[in-house]
Amino acid sequence: MRASLASSIAVTCAAVLALPVSLTAPAAATAPPAAAVALPPAPELPGSTQSLPLEPLGAATRALGDTDASGAQGLTRRDVRPFSLVGVVWDDPAAPLHGTVQVRTRATGGGTWSEWQDVETHNEEHGADPDTAEGSARALRGSTAPLWVGDSDGVEIRVRGEEPLPAGLRLELVDPGEDPAAAPDEAASRTRGAMAPAGRAAPAGPAAPAGRTAVSAAEEAASAVNARLAPYGATWIPALSKEETEREARNTPQAQAAPAGPVAAAAAKPYIGPRPKIITRKGWGADERIREKGFVYTKTIKAAFVHHSATGNNYTCKQAPSVLRSIYRYHVKSSGWRDFGYNFAVDKCGNIYEGRAGGVAKPVMGAHTLGFNTDSMGIAVLGTFSRSAPPAAAVTAIARLTAWKLGLHGVNPKGTSYLISGGGNLYKKGKKVRFNAIAGHRDGFATDCPGGRLYNKLGTARTSSAKYQGRS
Repeated sequence: MRASLASSIAVTCAAVLALPVSLTAPAAATAPPAAAVALPPAPELPGSTQSLPLEPLGAATRALGDTDASGAQGLTRRDVRPFSLVGVVWDDPAAPLHGTVQVRTRATGGGTWSEWQDVETHNEEHGADPDTAEGSARALRGSTAPLWVGDSDGVEIRVRGEEPLPAGLRLELVDPGEDPAAAPDEAASRTRGAMAPAGRAAPAGPAAPAGRTAVSAAEEAASAVNARLAPYGATWIPALSKEETEREARNTPQAQAAPAGPVAAAAAKPYIGPRPKIITRKGWGADERIREKGFVYTKTIKAAFVHHSATGNNYTCKQAPSVLRSIYRYHVKSSGWRDFGYNFAVDKCGNIYEGRAGGVAKPVMGAHTLGFNTDSMGIAVLGTFSRSAPPAAAVTAIARLTAWKLGLHGVNPKGTSYLISGGGNLYKKGKKVRFNAIAGHRDGFATDCPGGRLYNKLGTARTSSAKYQGRS
């Protein structure tokens, strides 16, 4: 919830949207119209948010036999427009919500109501660092973690506080919309000069129907920052072998690796894991127009913080793009962040997704580990792993992703790195802190994230990541 640095470099670049690994990728790379040509308005992408103010529940809930409703807020059962993800927001981002938030929902068309489900209330440890542009933005709100509930058209919520509840409580109901891949693609029909690595063709959206070439400037920018890795408009960035990855790192011009300079250490000693397949923002359907313009970068990547999204485990891998679109909309539209908070996301099947826009190979400043977003990256595993074990495929994906991305910056996944705290509840601002190169969110902030069961797997991820880099 707080970010932008004097040392960060904001840059406008390129945008995309991608399909899960399990889905068939479209063919034919496309490119935007020439810069001199005015672009027509981009088509409306799916997705919407209903924001409902909560009400005192005392009289209504006591009438139903609930004697613990004093000071509670919520909404009684009601019909609403379709949605798939819920969360609660309030006016003051600095005000904690000490208490419980529970929802139950009705499946669309079925008439069956779920049991009460808990919403994770401790979410303030995510977000941008204090005293940064994003971290002090006027649009910021306090928020719970979002919870994926699947296709629903009815809702009931109750919020009980252990102390006075924060002002302005609202229920956010997010509809991710239909998967854009199922609808006609609006990409332009020409191909950008950027090519995929030798021998590897990356897919892009199909050519636009005759007379329709609508590419938003934000989408164009989000795609261009990955131009050295895949053609314009690609829905995924192809995997490379270790040899191809090392060759690509050696041949990457310094100005292209990162705004502040690339991977001299990696080029000198190529302990870089093979680049994994990464589904782009175009592939999972990110609406680039809702985020803030431009990109914000940090200087380098010294460590990777692993998170769980706390959105629950009741999703299929085919639904993962919808989950991502919902979280993205909740981060931006409901919580007031500039973009999706995490740099990457991983689903239960091990698919890897591009998160915050700015280029997967670049040191993009995220909003994932309050106080330690500088010189780090954040990886969110979709799900909740406090009591549930993370799938082996997800742990392997963490290892493969970090072997590549940390390797680009010369970092040993089994080593340690020092970061300077931007302020938090464990380390005061300015304190130099040593972290494992692959750390858990709880290492930098007093929180349960990434859940005890996932946190206990990070040692395995470090060992595997180092092996992928070719280290003993």
